Amino acid sequence: MAVISELIRLESDGSISFGDYTLGEKTKKDNVEIGGNVYKVKTFNEITKLERDGMFVYESVPGTTVNNLKSSDEGVHFVVEGKEDAQITLELEPDTLYDISVGGKETGEIKTNLGGKLSLSVELDSDSKVEVSVSRK
Repeated sequence: MAVISELIRLESDGSISFGDYTLGEKTKKDNVEIGGNVYKVKTFNEITKLERDGMFVYESVPGTTVNNLKSSDEGVHFVVEGKEDAQITLELEPDTLYDISVGGKETGEIKTNLGGKLSLSVELDSDSKVEVSVSRK
């Protein structure tokens, strides 16, 4: 599968891609300016974490590679890949209801906690990429 060798990059459509779940040691890249925001990514086979302007955005356990992450007031959309099933945590609007779609299938609604955290599980293996969409209701 395609990992992000530079750890984080801007895509031609304005989205970002980040992470490398194949790394054996924790690797990070910080102070990456994209679209007026400053990003920091930490990634390896056990965890992948993304921060924007010092605030939590994304975390997966174990590590993943995320392609074409697009985020707006209405939600977040991305394609994730990894070598095994992953628990993903996103930072969204606090105390808000979201529709979740994983792999093109509606999986239900989840309400964020008072801190804005939303957690979901994604079934992965080394031969697949899974599209995830989280949309505000």
